[in-house]
Amino acid sequence: MPLINVKVIEGVFSSSQRREIVQKLTDAMVSIEGENMRGVTWCVLEEVHSGDWAIGGNALTTQDVQALAAGAGNDAPTGAVSVAAAGVAVG
Repeated sequence: MPLINVKVIEGVFSSSQRREIVQKLTDAMVSIEGENMRGVTWCVLEEVHSGDWAIGGNALTTQDVQALAAGAGNDAPTGAVSVAAAGVAVG
């Protein structure tokens, strides 16, 4: 039985966006494994405290991700710039 485990930084996604993430990831997995597996496909979405997630040694906060999602470039906080440079998709 598949388990999809997703971690996001707290406060970045609304409750409706989190539900959409779970639904779409489940749909993607079912498209591979077959509809009969939907009922046993688990999806866990965990929120990590703002600042407890780091990339390249730089802590990433909710505000960093929101700035990145809004298209902030060089004016983004240090963590967000590091994430953008690393090519991490957000949102």
